Amino acid sequence: MNGDLSQVMEMLPFLIPIIILELALLVIALLDVIKREHVTGGNKVVWILVIVLFQIFGPVVYFLFGRRESNNNDRHQDQ
Repeated sequence: MNGDLSQVMEMLPFLIPIIILELALLVIALLDVIKREHVTGGNKVVWILVIVLFQIFGPVVYFLFGRRESNNNDRHQDQ
């Protein structure tokens, strides 16, 4: 048991930055989904689930593929 705890303590300096990165990506991606009017696929709930369930990869996939910038057609439809 002490061997397992010492291994975890040795790896802790490497794990803390990864955990902080994961949490930062999670929070930023969730805030972006909530604020954004349009997302790729049109379903915010699906993107929220992808972000939360797939940890580091979910937010990265959202930032690469899920964010949809509004183009001129979307602006004209809103007016």
